[in-house]
Amino acid sequence: MSTVQYRSHTIDDLHVGQEAVRANLVTELTIVAFANITGDKNPVHLDASYAAGTIFKERIAHGMLSAGFISAVVGMDLPGPGAIYISQTLNFKAPVRIGDTVISTVKILEIMPKRCVRFSTVCTVDGKAVIEGEAVMRLPARVA
Repeated sequence: MSTVQYRSHTIDDLHVGQEAVRANLVTELTIVAFANITGDKNPVHLDASYAAGTIFKERIAHGMLSAGFISAVVGMDLPGPGAIYISQTLNFKAPVRIGDTVISTVKILEIMPKRCVRFSTVCTVDGKAVIEGEAVMRLPARVA
């Protein structure tokens, strides 16, 4: 039996403009673990010699790794545990490199029917957008 306390939001707790933010440091270990878990072992992420010959000139993190940081914000903070993804758009704007801290921000744009909420989703590194998009989440009927 779990003793962890989760903070979930009901639709009545939320308002347009409300936001949540998380920061994640991208490390060598993070990239390798993501590659192993997903099976995406594209050498631009794992092989410095290969990456040196690309437009990036060095290894970069998987775009979906940064997108996963957005998932952590909506799944754990706003709206939080029990919410499920309905949709997510992602526009990749710039690469993320080893040593970068990705700041993931979700902000409520609209409270919709059927307990759904539309969010702007942005990841930045040093104040520059690396991902922009929107998510729609459905909240549970009641908080567990």
